[in-house]
Amino acid sequence: MILVTGGAGFIGANFVLDWFKATSETKGAEPVVNLDKLTYAGNPETLSSLQGDARHVFVEGDIGDSALVSRLLVQHKPRAIIHFAAESHVDRSIHSPEAFIETNVMGTFRLLDAALNYWKGLAGDAKAAFRFLHISTDEVYGSLSADAPAFTETHPHQPNSPYSASKAAADHLVRAYHHTYGLPVLTTNCSNNYGPYHFPEKLIPLMIVNALAGKALPVYGDGLQIRDWLYVTDHCAALRCVLHDGRVGEVYNIGGNNERANIDIVKDICALLDQLRPREDGKSYALQITHVTDRPGHDRRYAINAAKIECELGWKPAETFETGLRKTVEWVLANPQWIANVQSGAYREWISKNYNGTHA
Repeated sequence: MILVTGGAGFIGANFVLDWFKATSETKGAEPVVNLDKLTYAGNPETLSSLQGDARHVFVEGDIGDSALVSRLLVQHKPRAIIHFAAESHVDRSIHSPEAFIETNVMGTFRLLDAALNYWKGLAGDAKAAFRFLHISTDEVYGSLSADAPAFTETHPHQPNSPYSASKAAADHLVRAYHHTYGLPVLTTNCSNNYGPYHFPEKLIPLMIVNALAGKALPVYGDGLQIRDWLYVTDHCAALRCVLHDGRVGEVYNIGGNNERANIDIVKDICALLDQLRPREDGKSYALQITHVTDRPGHDRRYAINAAKIECELGWKPAETFETGLRKTVEWVLANPQWIANVQSGAYREWISKNYNGTHA
C-alpha cells in the first residue's frame, strides 16, 4: 500500500494510473490511497477507469489536515508516501501567492510531521522500508543563461517566482526532516511535464485547445524562453525507479533531454494540428499565434542534467519530444469531452483576466 497526495492532479493522476498498469504487469497491482483536495486542477474524472476498483481508495482532503493524514496513515499503513500535492502554476502564483505558501510550504510541513510520527511508530522491516518521496521542480534552481550547463542536483536553489520559492522551501523542509530526524526521504526535481489529462492552463494543452477553438495562441514576449520537456509517463517510470532503488536522502533530477523554445513548441503544435485536424479554411493554425506582454520575472531557460538517475538507477526517457507531442495532440483530439468538462467558469474567467487585453 502506498499513499499518494495530489493524485487527482495532472502528474499525480497519471502516476496512479501508470502505477496500477506497471505493478499489475510485475507483481500484482499494489493498492493506493489517493488523497486530493480537489482544487480547480484536481479532476477525479481522470481516474474514472478506477471507479469500483477496491485497490484504489480515494479520499477528498487536504494535506494540511494533520488529523486526517495521521488517521489515514494509521488505518492504511502505507510503506511509502508519494507527495505530488502542490499549487503549480507560475502565473497564478504571481497573482495569488498566498495559496502557494499555504499548500506547498505549510501543507508539506504538516505532511512531513505526520509522516515522521507515523514512521517513528513503525518497527523492524516496516520502518526500514518506509520512504517519503517528494516531487519537486527544476524551477527551484532559478534561470540559466543560454550557454550555461544544465542543472545538476548540487545546483543552488535560486527561485524567482512565488511558486518556485514555495517549492524550494518545501525541498528544504524535506531535507531538514531527513538530516534532523532521520526520516527516510527522497526528492526529485523534474522538468516541464506534458501529456494526457493536462489542465489547459499550461502551455501545451492551452495552445492545442485554443487552436481548435479558433482563439489566439498567446505567446509571452518573444517566445524564446527555453524549457526541458518530459513526457508524463516517462516521469512516472522514473519515480518508480527512485522509490524502488533511490538512495535515502538523495536528490534526483528527472528530465526529458528536450530543450525547446516556447515559440517553437507552439509552431510544432500548429504543424501537427494542420496534419491531424486541418482548419476549415485550409490555412495554418500558426496564423493564430499572438505575442503578448511577458510575465514579470519570467525565467529565460531551464535545463536538466539527468545523468545521475541514468547512471545510478538505469532510467532514461522512452519518448522523444516529437513522439510525445504527437501522442499529446492525438489524446486531446480524441478526448474533447474531458477537455470540455474541465473548462469551468472559473477557468474561463482566469484566462480572460490574465490574457485578454495584454497583446504586445
